[in-house]
This record gives sequence, C-alpha cells and structure tokens, in this order.
Amino acid sequence: MKPEDFVAKWRNVQFGEKQASQEMFLDICALVEHPTPVAFGNREVFALEKGVPGGRADAYYEEHFGWEFKGDDADLDAGLNQLLRYQVHLKTPPLLIVSSFRTIRIQTNFPGMETVRHEIPVASLDQRDQLDKLRRAFHAPADFRPNRTLDAVTKDTADLFHAIVLDMERSNADPSASSGEKLARYLNQIMFCLYAEDAGLLPGGLFTQIVRNHFHNPELFDRAVRGLFQQMAGGGLFGADEVAHFNGDLFNTTETVEFSLNALYLLNQAAEKDWRNIEPSIFGTLFERALDASKRSQLGAHYTGADDIGLVVEPVVMEPLRREWEAARREVDDLISEENQDGARVRLEEFQQRLFEINVLDPACGSGNFLYITLRSLLDMEREVIDFAATRGWRDLTPRVKPDQMHGLEINPYAAELARTALWIGYIQWHQANGFPYTQQPILTPLNTIRRTDAILADGDTDNPRETEWPDAEFIIGNPPFLGGGLIRQNLGDEYAESLFSLYGSRIPNFSDICCYWFEKAREMLATNKASRCGLLATQGIRGGANRQVLQRIKESGDIFAAYSDRPWVLEGAAVHVSIVCFDNGTQSERKLNYQSVSVINSNLTVGANTTLAQPLRENSRRSFIGPSPKAPFDIAPELAAEMLTAPLNVNGRPNSDVVRPVMNARDITQRPRGMYTIDFGVDTSEEDAAFYEAPFEYIRTHVKPVRIKNRRNRYAELWWMYAEARPGMRQALSGLSRYIATPRVSKHRLFVWIPSNTMCNDSNGVFAFDDDYTFGVLHSRFHELWARAMGTQLREVESGFRYTPTTCFETFPFPEADGDQREAIAIAAARLNELREGWLNPADADGNPALPPKDLSRRTLTNLYNQRPAWLANAHATLDAAVAAAYGWPANLDDAEILERLLALNLQRSE
Repeated sequence: MKPEDFVAKWRNVQFGEKQASQEMFLDICALVEHPTPVAFGNREVFALEKGVPGGRADAYYEEHFGWEFKGDDADLDAGLNQLLRYQVHLKTPPLLIVSSFRTIRIQTNFPGMETVRHEIPVASLDQRDQLDKLRRAFHAPADFRPNRTLDAVTKDTADLFHAIVLDMERSNADPSASSGEKLARYLNQIMFCLYAEDAGLLPGGLFTQIVRNHFHNPELFDRAVRGLFQQMAGGGLFGADEVAHFNGDLFNTTETVEFSLNALYLLNQAAEKDWRNIEPSIFGTLFERALDASKRSQLGAHYTGADDIGLVVEPVVMEPLRREWEAARREVDDLISEENQDGARVRLEEFQQRLFEINVLDPACGSGNFLYITLRSLLDMEREVIDFAATRGWRDLTPRVKPDQMHGLEINPYAAELARTALWIGYIQWHQANGFPYTQQPILTPLNTIRRTDAILADGDTDNPRETEWPDAEFIIGNPPFLGGGLIRQNLGDEYAESLFSLYGSRIPNFSDICCYWFEKAREMLATNKASRCGLLATQGIRGGANRQVLQRIKESGDIFAAYSDRPWVLEGAAVHVSIVCFDNGTQSERKLNYQSVSVINSNLTVGANTTLAQPLRENSRRSFIGPSPKAPFDIAPELAAEMLTAPLNVNGRPNSDVVRPVMNARDITQRPRGMYTIDFGVDTSEEDAAFYEAPFEYIRTHVKPVRIKNRRNRYAELWWMYAEARPGMRQALSGLSRYIATPRVSKHRLFVWIPSNTMCNDSNGVFAFDDDYTFGVLHSRFHELWARAMGTQLREVESGFRYTPTTCFETFPFPEADGDQREAIAIAAARLNELREGWLNPADADGNPALPPKDLSRRTLTNLYNQRPAWLANAHATLDAAVAAAYGWPANLDDAEILERLLALNLQRSE
C-alpha cells in the first residue's frame, strides 16, 4: 500500500474500534511491507487477538511488540494500561504500541532502560521519517532501544541535585537552613513534585512551569512553591489547575529554603528530565550521598543493585511465600474441579489477604533500597495472584499490598526521609508500570513505619542504656553498619561503647564488629516469636573470633538456612567482600551455602568439617605470637637510624644498637622491604635507664610521648617510652634463635618468610618461634593453608585477603607425626622453595651483582610472584605438599574437604 493511499483511507475514518481495527492493522502490514499474521504462518509468534489471562491483546508480534487499538485518542492511556497488564504474558515485548485512527503511540519497554514515547500522527505517515519509524517497529524493534539505563537516568538526576545542594550551602546566609533535616525535607518535596508531574499525579508540567516562570527570581519562586505545597497538602486549586490531595508526611510542612539564582538555573535543567524513570532501588542511596556532606565522595562511585539485594530478599521473604502460593493455587484448582467456585474464590482471597498482612523490618534501612525491593517483590507476587484469578474468571481483584507494610529503623535523618519518598515513588511506579491506574486518595499517606532512631541503643541514651524495641515483623532483612570492634570506641565514643558492652553483656563479646548487635537483636526476635525469618549482611569477620559467637547463638536457638560466606558487595561506594546470613527458628530443613544445597551450615559459614569444634593443642602453645604493638610512631627512617647507630657510645658505655633495630611490617614481607628501623626499649626498661640512650630517647620523647600520654589505657600512657604491647613471651621464645618465621596477619596469599633474629616484626605480622626448615615447610604447605583459611576470616575488602590469628590458626593445627626421613624430606623441599623465591626476588648476574635496575626490581614482590604463580613455583609447592602428605600418611591428591575432615579428626583426637 502506498503511504498516500493509506493516509487517505484512514485519515477521517468514522468506524468504531471493533469494526475497523483489524483491517487497519492489515493495511499497516502492507504499508510497512511485512507479511500479515495469516501469511506469516505462526500464530504463536505473530497474531491478532492474542489470548492472555484476563483478556486479549489486539495484536502481538513476539520480540517486537504488543498492540492495542482504541477508537479515540482519549483512550490511548487505557490501552497502554491493558498492554502493561498483559506484558508478562507477552514475554515482555520491547515495544508497547497503542493506536487510534488518528495516532499511533510507540512506547519502549526494554528492561532496565529508560522509557521513551514516540507519537506518530496517522495523517503524517506519508512523510518518510514517520513511516520509517513505524516500519522499524516491524522490522528492527531494537533500533528503538534507548541510550540510557534507569541507573544512569537516576545518577544524572542525583548529580544535578548534588550541584544544587552545594550551591545552596555556599550561598545561604543561614547555615541551619541549608543543612540537616530542613533541607532534606524541602529537596525531597521538590524532587517528588518533579516525579509527580511526569507520572501524571500533578497537572501536566505544573511544577516545571513554576520553575520556568520564576527561575530568575528566587523570591517569586519561593512564594509559588509554598502555594503549591499548601494545595498538595489538602487538595484544591492552584491557579486554574486542580491539584490532588497528596497529604502524607511529605507535605505536612511548607518550610522552604531560599534558592540562589544559580541553584534555580540548575533546577530548571533538572525539570527538563523525565522523572518517571528514576530507579528507586538506587535512588535513595544516590540522593542521600548528594544531601549528606560526609558521603559525597561516594556520589559517583558504585552502589548496590537490585540483584544483589535479591540475594537476601529472595531466600528470606519470597521463597517461603512462593511455596505458600503454589499450595494455594493447587487448593483453588482442586476446589474448582469440585465445582466449589465460592470456596475457590475465598481461598484465593485468603492468600491475597496473607500478602496484605505481611510486615517486613529493615532495622538499618538507610534510604530504603532493601525495603523497596521487598515491596516490589510482594507486589509482583500479588500481580501473579490477580492474573491467576483472571484466568479462572475473577477479573475484579486489584493490588492491596501497601508501603506501610515496610518498617525501617534509621538514625540518619537524610536517609530516613529518603526511604519514605523512595517507597512511595516505587509503589506508584509499580502500579503505573503494571497497568493499574494509581487512583489512591489521598495520593500519599503517612509512613510512620520508618522511624528515625538508634537501632541498638534506645535514643542513643548512655545515661540510662536500654535496648531499642524493634517492631514485630514476620521478616527481618537488611545491611547493618560495618564497623570493626576495635573502632567502636574510637568512632562512637567511650560512653557509647561502655553502654553497649554493659547492655549486651555476655551475649556479644566486647569488641565484636558492630553488625553483631543487629544479628543478636534479630536472633532474639526469632527466639521470642516476634519474627519468623531473618537475613542480614555482615563483615566477613563474623565467621571467626569473637564475632562468630553470635552465629553460634543463632544455631543454638534456631539455625542458618542460607548463606554466602564470601560475596562481592558495594559498601559506601567501595567494592568489598561480605558474608550474607539467613536464619530462622530451625523450621526450614533445606539449606544452601554459596548456591549449593548442603545438609548443614557451620557457624563459620562452611560445610563439611565443622572446624569451629577444633581445640587448642598443648604442643603448639607459646610458639606463635602477634608481633609487638607500638600504638605510636616508634619507627624511624634508615638515614636517621644510621646517625644513631654510628654515634659515640652513650654515657652508660652502651651503643644505640642496643635499642635501635630493623623492623618489618606486613607490607615489607608482601612487597619490598623499606629498610625501616624502630626504637625498642624492651619490656622492663625504666625511664631513667632509657634516658641513657640519648638520641633514641629524645626522639621518643618528642614524637611518641605526645601520642601515648593521651592513650585511654593508663599503662600505655604511663610507660610511653616502650612499645604498648612489648610481647615478653614472644621475646623469651625467640631467645637463642638465629632466625624465626613470620607471616602477614592479613594478606591475599598465605606467605611465610624467614626473619633474622635482630629484626623485629611488628603487630601486623604473626611470629613463630622456630628456626628449622621442617616447621617452615609444614606451615607453608597446602594442609596448613587450608586449615588457616578455615579457622581465620577473610576481610571485607576485595584484595585484602585472609586474616591469620595465631590462637585459632596455629595453636589448633595438628602437625604430622613425622619420622626422621619424613622431616628431612619436608625440610629439603622447604629450603629449596625458599632458595628459589629468594633468587627470583633478588636476581644476580654471573658475578653475583644485582641483575635488575631498581625500577624493575621494585616489581619483584612476593605478592606479584604468587599472583603469577609460575610453573617453577607451583612445582616447588607440589613437591613440598607431597612430602607433607607422606608425613601424615595420606594420599597427595586429597580434595580440600577431605583434608579438613582429617585435620579436624586429628585435632579432636589429640585435644582429648
């Protein structure tokens, strides 16, 4: 069909929708030179009157479009809602097309991408560009794919608001007006207005028109906005426009903050964006960073996406509900087959009521992304219920799940405000995206379920410490704050730390990571039947040490039914590794660890050998230590050390070499040694005797004393000239050895090295009082590394690796009972490994001189060597591992799980 013939035929048609829509569609096929559904020959792929639950789509073309015809332009929105309702059953086509006899509207529907609309007047199809656009819908729908993802759209809006906030903070004379909750509330109101007009909740372009009219006059803009907010609070006329009743928490105050001219100019830019497309799962996080000065460095960084949040929401909330829904569907169909329609309808409504009565708590909700994903998931399930009902003839069900089923506790005022807004926007978006017109009046209701409070210490009250009462909730989910136990006092203050320690007593060992308090509160909610299932994030440190006690308590009063021991995550804009723990009262029998079905999950988030049962072995006691801890800058550069070491004897007749010695930290082992020295007055040197070493003592008095006298611990402050923890037991154990073994306490690879006896390893290293190659070899074997990884913990930072703790990793390790030949074989293999490594680290030429320039030598580090793991290194380790396996009397090819089982059995046998 020629374009001019098509336009002439359909421009002024007077037929009704049903009389002419199919003929018009067939003419469109001819116009764009595409076979008709009948000629296409596959009704499942291309069809008219495609049946779906609850109705029919007028036309459907798989992986192309769903199409709905209406007789009049006024009905196009209703047609789009129908397609949105049908889209799941049409395999989510990339295009949704609604048309009348005057207009064809193409709306993009690519998952995760912004939505774009294209309006094509039927009368313009004799124009080449308009006809090409329609032709692409049939022949190349991918051409309509938008350029930006929903995440990118949301980030763009957050960046604009960031610029506005910065300008307001610079230009506002009243600091209290441009910071804190007042600013957060006002910008939330503005942001919601931008969303509301694009979502059709405010008259089209109303707020944008205010900005356009007054962006050159802050005073007029302020007056206009106040007037609009007043009408939104109760509903009424704003000029000639009727404004709906919004109500809710958001518009119960009309306090504004004056914008500068530049801020209004930026707001004018923001108003031109399409705010329908902001993504609630990251929206709150990005806007919180824009509002909160302490988080702005994270604004352009990573954020946690919906898929990651689903790792908690799915197993904790949705999986049991899916089981219930499956059972309910079977019961409904059984009742229908028994011709009990009324009973079937009642059973279906009971399950919908079940969804409506669910309460979910995030006790560290931040800006609401966990709660939003949960709300969306519940709505999606309710959509399944409604569709199921439609296929059984009941087409009058509508969504009932509400935002106030989501409960949150959050101490940050910006985040709490944004959580409420994100939930409302996401709730409205879901309705509109799924073809359910949003008709709730008032449009918003108060979300008092999001409380601004300290979740573990009620009101932060340290004078009268008591636990915060959490609201009852069937499901508890979330991402508690990550703060290492050693930093609680430093970051939150002495009074807060002491209040926590006294309040939670023996339930949470002092200096546990702060997230453990959320785990204990959630566990107690389960134990007292105030919750059914929980899923929380934690630092990886929760798997070991004092932290693990909270997981042991969870297993004593219930059980862990799903976990991820090591999962990449985004925390405050940084890529980290975390553990995810899902637990209940022990009801669920199926368990999964790291996606795999298992019979039991141990409290250290492992399966198989329960190494948490391992006991310290007497033969390993007092042989491994953490290096001395200075708690002040005792280390000095090589140049200053050289001056002290070459100085004349002191007045006591002793050289400075008595107290100035080489020092190594973990980085010196994993990278290149820095050549640093430290000033070490041992374990019992008096201040008077230390003063005899004049230059070292004066250095300590100038640089160390000011730091140490402020230390909270009296002994550290009073004995300021000595290391805070000098480790007398370690020094005694090392006495008489010419060398000893050391390992970084935290490293990506478990590395052991020889250290000369005159060199101190500080507290970033573990120290072993052995000087024999046999022990070095066993420690560097695969057997000890597997044990150390099982008994230690991995830090949350992606590249930091595992923490080695002498008490858990070494003192529990059962060495082989090797005979003389076996010990010698291990010693030879270990010495060879060390020789090869040293040759690679410091290569020499034929004359024994350094073979590499300093720049190339700087890249020769143990970390880089083990990252590359060349064949010669792998072979050396294989030889060592075979020798150690022979000493145990085990095959060399045992898998990891079998090795841990055997080592645990040895430990338990010897510990008896």
